[in-house]
Amino acid sequence: MNKTSHLWSVPVAVEDIPDTGLHMEIEAPLATRAALAELAGLRNLPELSAVFDLTRQGAEVHVSGQVHARVGQNCVVTLEPLESTLAETIDLKFAPCQATVASPRKRGRGNDEPPEPLVGGSLDLGAVATEFLILGIDPYPRKAGAEFASSKAEERGERPFAALEALKNRLGGGKS
Repeated sequence: MNKTSHLWSVPVAVEDIPDTGLHMEIEAPLATRAALAELAGLRNLPELSAVFDLTRQGAEVHVSGQVHARVGQNCVVTLEPLESTLAETIDLKFAPCQATVASPRKRGRGNDEPPEPLVGGSLDLGAVATEFLILGIDPYPRKAGAEFASSKAEERGERPFAALEALKNRLGGGKS
């Protein structure tokens, strides 16, 4: 198991999902948000929640929903703090471990992704929400209007390694 699977756990047993389906709304507690923020390299994680609809389809479980979060990061250009809102859509299938090994074509699913494994007859909505949170975080957040500026030397036509290039040419190592 990976480190994130222990940070936020909301297990649901397949047998507890009624034939009519199950709607669940979960919200991460403060300590969990702090641990996830540290793991993801965030400044903070003031909000994290998810909404799920689970339906049984034979031995499989279809999970759809959305993860919502407010994410505190630093701008990669200015290093100023910024906050962004994240909304990631979830659409997954879970199946018993034996079914996940079978080829998707043999099970009539075409070229779809194979289902996620159901471990011990249950699935973990906290782990699903955590995974989609981590995947949805912008790795290079920028404040509106922030742009990388060229250095003063480049603007004056200077090249930072010109002296090394000249030395290399003088010593006969360069091709002129």
